[in-house]
Amino acid sequence: MNSTKGVAEIFRECRAAKRAAFIPFLVAGYPDFDVSREAVTAAAQSGADLVEIGIPYSDPLADGPTIARASQHALEYGMTFDRALELAETCARRTPDVGFVGFSYYNPVLQRGLERTARDCAAAGLCGIVVPDLPLAEAQLLRDAFTAHGLAVIFLIAPTTPPQRAAEIAAQSSGFVYVVSRMGITGAQEGVAENLTDRLALLRSLTDKPLAVGFGIDSARTARMVASNADGVIVGSALIDRMEAAACGEEAVTSVRTMCLEFAAACLRT
Repeated sequence: MNSTKGVAEIFRECRAAKRAAFIPFLVAGYPDFDVSREAVTAAAQSGADLVEIGIPYSDPLADGPTIARASQHALEYGMTFDRALELAETCARRTPDVGFVGFSYYNPVLQRGLERTARDCAAAGLCGIVVPDLPLAEAQLLRDAFTAHGLAVIFLIAPTTPPQRAAEIAAQSSGFVYVVSRMGITGAQEGVAENLTDRLALLRSLTDKPLAVGFGIDSARTARMVASNADGVIVGSALIDRMEAAACGEEAVTSVRTMCLEFAAACLRT
């Protein structure tokens, strides 16, 4: 079951509608399978253009305490790569007009096998994958496997990436380019870097692919500022923080729905 829309098509639609794509990130299996499934569905039904589904891993190098804690909790409650794809498939069937992108560290993908993982991701309805810890020089086999199944492979550009290297990363990335807003790990509390606007202008001189910004987008106000210059806004820790504070699963899902509506509205350009 391939996604009905590809990543590039979704960004084209958002650009035509004069808004940045809203991309919420949620951890598969947090706080449990059922609540996670309903939270992902709520996000998809509440203004998301793409939903990034984090596949829990025991050594999440790029993740801050919020996402790392959620991932560990999900693993302890039995979440696996296969169950994450099961969750993704259910949500993709429920909301076929929204795209779903997997987020996985490289080791689980390698252990499952590149071809098998690409095939299974496509069958689950994903339209792309983000692999944050895979060096570009070692990414060709993964790119070949996933591209053959119609999946975008999205790479990250860090604040310290030199322009020539950034151009190379953007050239190899498909669907969109993930722009890390600031140094460090994920987390909602730190905010985005002050020079983000200048960095986006530089990157636009290097690539015509959509630029989606993540890390540190902690509020609708911050999202609105980012959306004025970026093609996409990625929000993760702020959503999971609110889920963590919820008294029960139903409240957690309601919180995701409410916050996604606020963030989606902030992505409109006036």
